[in-house]
Amino acid sequence: QLRTGANLDYSFISLSALRENMDASLDIYADVILNPAFPSDELERLRSLSVSAIKREKTSPMSMALRVFPKLVYGEGHPYSMPLTGSGTEASVAEITRENLLSYHADGFNPNNATMIVVGDITLDQIKSKLGILFADWKGQDISEEKAPEVALPNRPRVFLIDRPDSEQSTVIVGHLMAPKDDQHEIAVQTMNDILGGSFVSRINLNLREDKAWSYGARSMIVETMSQRPFIAYAPVQSDKTAESMLELKRELTDLVNSRPASIEEIDTAKKRRTLSLPGRWETTRAIVNDIAEIVRFGLPDDYWVHYADRVASLDHAVVNAAAQSTLAPEHLTWVIVGDLTKIEPSIRELELGEIAFLDADGNPIPATEN
Repeated sequence: QLRTGANLDYSFISLSALRENMDASLDIYADVILNPAFPSDELERLRSLSVSAIKREKTSPMSMALRVFPKLVYGEGHPYSMPLTGSGTEASVAEITRENLLSYHADGFNPNNATMIVVGDITLDQIKSKLGILFADWKGQDISEEKAPEVALPNRPRVFLIDRPDSEQSTVIVGHLMAPKDDQHEIAVQTMNDILGGSFVSRINLNLREDKAWSYGARSMIVETMSQRPFIAYAPVQSDKTAESMLELKRELTDLVNSRPASIEEIDTAKKRRTLSLPGRWETTRAIVNDIAEIVRFGLPDDYWVHYADRVASLDHAVVNAAAQSTLAPEHLTWVIVGDLTKIEPSIRELELGEIAFLDADGNPIPATEN
């Protein structure tokens, strides 16, 4: 298996091969990295597929919301302001040329900015000798260390509405930017998110799904980046309960920070969920590669996973609640609601949760008179 991909921070090329076929497989692997062809007919085929995928996303409520949210919280032109679906825009895909790909490869695929992760039944000396021959002529060059600019939270809450006529339910997304990953506090931050919306037994899911039956499921997540990260809570809900669901999400966020901090029982449950799953975590080579890649991406200690279970087990109740208070900003929320505005707009206005604006499926502003 030969795979390529990218996230918000890095690109990767991965190879999975049988030990007996290692040398021949590595020859192909090195050729892909060093001598990509980028054939024009393949570019056009992938361009067509990408545009079709984007058009499908712009008809799906959750995808519609995830596409526009980054631009709203980061601002136009920020490196992380692209759609969270990872597909880009129709305009950006249309402008890609073969020369763009060649230029990006020449600048971005650089041994001075690369890490090779190897997992399998092979020693370091064995793999180094093989890679040393294959990549002997791969020359490095200076790397520009560009950092994403820091973005301030909005001064007041904001509500953005996207019309999807005849929708039987609404999709509600709310969130804000939070600090970059910090090894000293990250386990507490992730535990806080588990309690709020990161699991089936989280507060917002038990509230909107189990208690009120307004949603099939509500969750919260922290989108990983090397800079400021989006914190997002989301739920598809009944159209006639859109405004009420927004109030409940706001209340759960506020309560965790103020009046109802995480209990010892909730924290213990989250800790067990994180540690009891560890024995099965590294059953595949790909899983091990992914966790080592996390160490590389965020500059974590090499023994991060060795001590992970002990650090989770020793997590203090007060530290988790301090993480909630320092991370969540319920007075600076950005809301994106996708649904039939003829059904939901009046009740959302009555909430007075923030200034209301209207967007199209690409996140472009629409005058209120067009709705």
